[in-house]
Amino acid sequence: MQFKNPEILYFLALLIIPILVHLFQLQKFVKTPFTNVAFLQKLVRETRKSSRLKKWLILCVRMLLFTAILFAFSQPYFSNKHVNKNQHTFIYLDNSLSTNSIGDKGNLLQISAQEIIENASKKDTYSLQTNDRLYKDITYSTLKKELLKVKNVSTKLDFVSIFLKIKSIQKNKTNTLYKNILISDFQTNYKKKFTNVTPSFSAIKLQSAQKNNVSIDSVFIDSTNKNNFIVNVVVKNQGEAKKNIPIAIFNSNILISKQSYSIKKNDTKIISFTIQNQSNFSGKIETTFNDTFTFDNTFYFNLNSTNKINILSIGNEANFLKKIYAKDEFNFTQSSLQNINYNSIQKQQLIILYELEKISDILSKSIIDYCNKGGNLIIIPNIKSEIKSYNIFLGKIASSKINPKISDTLKITNINFNHPLFKNVFSKKVRNFQYPTTQSHYPISSKNSSKIVSFENNSTFISQIKDANSRIYLFSSALNKNNSNFLNSPLIVPVFYNFGKLSFQHSKLYYYLGDKNYLDIEISLKKDEVLNISNSKSSFIPEQQTFQNKVNITTKEQPNNAGFYYIQRKKDTLQILAYNTPKEESILNFMDLNSLKEKNRNIHISASIANVFKDLNEKNEVHWLWKWFLALAIVSLLLEILILKFYKP
Repeated sequence: MQFKNPEILYFLALLIIPILVHLFQLQKFVKTPFTNVAFLQKLVRETRKSSRLKKWLILCVRMLLFTAILFAFSQPYFSNKHVNKNQHTFIYLDNSLSTNSIGDKGNLLQISAQEIIENASKKDTYSLQTNDRLYKDITYSTLKKELLKVKNVSTKLDFVSIFLKIKSIQKNKTNTLYKNILISDFQTNYKKKFTNVTPSFSAIKLQSAQKNNVSIDSVFIDSTNKNNFIVNVVVKNQGEAKKNIPIAIFNSNILISKQSYSIKKNDTKIISFTIQNQSNFSGKIETTFNDTFTFDNTFYFNLNSTNKINILSIGNEANFLKKIYAKDEFNFTQSSLQNINYNSIQKQQLIILYELEKISDILSKSIIDYCNKGGNLIIIPNIKSEIKSYNIFLGKIASSKINPKISDTLKITNINFNHPLFKNVFSKKVRNFQYPTTQSHYPISSKNSSKIVSFENNSTFISQIKDANSRIYLFSSALNKNNSNFLNSPLIVPVFYNFGKLSFQHSKLYYYLGDKNYLDIEISLKKDEVLNISNSKSSFIPEQQTFQNKVNITTKEQPNNAGFYYIQRKKDTLQILAYNTPKEESILNFMDLNSLKEKNRNIHISASIANVFKDLNEKNEVHWLWKWFLALAIVSLLLEILILKFYKP
């Protein structure tokens, strides 16, 4: 039994007062003898006993009356909840694309939302977390309103972020009881982090009725020539083998080709379409099959006609650069220091200062202006570099400097595999390749740089100097064969090729929703002018950075739906982008909650949403007892009246 006002029970000590009064008021009987009146003596004895009994009965009844009144005012109750504390329920409802499937009762997301509405208490406060929104400290009516509007989104929220949200909500609240409920299909693509300090929560696992799925995993283009190109579609099957599944390719909404295919159990297959060359091709692939997910049966891609990347090398001749920067992707030119066309500098996407002995003032000013306008730069020193001219230039452009040359043979051993320069270059981290060496190097001093490749003594060989407007790469050593054999290393091609490709981010064949995507648009905008991205259903202004000859665009939170989107300057379309749902959403692998529960005592598994709320409501249900004590007080009062009126000693 619990009490809402337990402090009133201190007044029970006052019950000693009527006891004392009663004891002092017990009058002693005076004996008066009468001669030869024996029956009167017997009557006196009986009357004295009856009178004492009546007084003790009245005392007990009054004590019961006062005790019942005190208990009634203290408001006793039975409950697992402290009545003076608020109940706050945190609900995570997974509205990712994978919950847009059919379970035993219907659509997983819609049924989950409806069951929350039907079973949640109308008295408690809530916080509702979906993959795209957080609604803090809301009432039941607001919770119901938002649940009726919830829709599937491409955004995925990992459990680490969910637990951080729970802790932030609970951090500044006092006198509150918390209950955390996580409703999800618990796909294995979640970043899971469960420990013994993980907030306690109840887990309800949403399960699809079907256990097979065919999805379009990716698309790549092959065998491009003057007449046609081949579109290769990678189809993934999860589940039993399937036969005669139709698949079609469209250019926008115009059907180009159609065929059918069969696929083995849990297999991947490539289906090829030969397409006649066209200047722009907005491709849409559709495969028709009734399976777990439908969102992954359509795939979008777009072939934009892209310009080549302009690269200028200034300094000594470097024949290896001609081989890396092939004509089909790059406009590569070389120029000596004496023959520079300074008017062409601003038209380049990447400039390489290749083993210059000295950086002249006029070149320094032109390059600094070029970098401030978004140009990218690679600096490779000479064996006989004039350190003073280099440091004056580096101090202005990157707050860095090179120190006097050290003549010492060092191996190039360490690679920063997480750097964007090596993205998709290595299938695994290679540690035992044939290390290239250098005979001398200039130690780099920079407060704002990151190592890309380094020597065996952990000093820098290639670093990227962080700059708000451009990418600046600095080598600490000359690359000519007299000083280094780096040109013979397997690293030389991916390093310089990606220098070129990253200098201008042409639009890709396709993008995934929710990823952080970058692209550059070669255009000159007026002051305060911006580009927008739109289609027939939505329009938004993306994050963008404007330079003199280009605009760098970043997308992540938007767009929200798969399809074609148009980059526009006012009403003019500059490029078409294709966005697809994340392929991880198609995976039919889910966490085993029972095994998680064995390792984490804070996880409680429930069979249904209704059961979780039923248990929560029962625990929070308050059974008030003050009415019963008030009734007891009234009965005690009536009993005293009856004793006084009808009990005659």
